[in-house]
Amino acid sequence: MKIRDMTAADADPVLAIYAEGIATGHATFESEPPDWAGFDAKRLKQPRLVAELDGHVVGWAAASGVSDRCVYGGVAEGTIYIAEAARGQGIGKALLTAFVRAAEAAGIWTLNAGIFTDNLASIRLHEACGYRMVGTRERLGRMGFGPRAGEWRDVALMEYRSQRVGVD
Repeated sequence: MKIRDMTAADADPVLAIYAEGIATGHATFESEPPDWAGFDAKRLKQPRLVAELDGHVVGWAAASGVSDRCVYGGVAEGTIYIAEAARGQGIGKALLTAFVRAAEAAGIWTLNAGIFTDNLASIRLHEACGYRMVGTRERLGRMGFGPRAGEWRDVALMEYRSQRVGVD
């Protein structure tokens, strides 16, 4: 497996993996992935990583800003998706670990993650990579699609706080 920076050439596999995650009903409130321009516009330029296995993109991680206020310049929301066929092989842990290090290299001192409370695999992955549970945002939003359409979902708020960046 190889982990590298994401480029625009990765758009098709990244968006396909995103669509697989959406289809599970356990990854996001989004009902479909955006086009590449929309994806690109909503995320920070760094960090953005992909995991490749046998030359194929099998996972991605990217950060989004949480606020335009300068005091939050080192705080971002991290997102990670692994292709269905590649889950359970340690790719998520390797990718999330590399993503945390890349975020620190980009000057990010806090990474947030919002995870549906019933997505225990993702919660455990984040815990294994140094995230802590901050709390649960109860009935944060309603699913707008699929078999869970109309269902209120609780979201676990997890956080990684760097011990290297922003520690003055």
